[in-house]
Amino acid sequence: MDDFRMNRNVVSKSTFEEADDHVTFYKDKTPLERLKAACFIINSIFVVTPATQVDKKVTFARKHVK
Repeated sequence: MDDFRMNRNVVSKSTFEEADDHVTFYKDKTPLERLKAACFIINSIFVVTPATQVDKKVTFARKHVK
């Protein structure tokens, strides 16, 4: 899976029937196959690998009301 990269520039339109066919494609898969597909999509979006450590530092700014 390391050789694949998601192309984020492509946008497609589909009808409700076509979207329903997409859902039925995954209904035929086992839960493990669905989980692997979801992990692949998430890793592609965030440009990480399964071996990458998660950054556990949370940084944020908050305005306190006085």
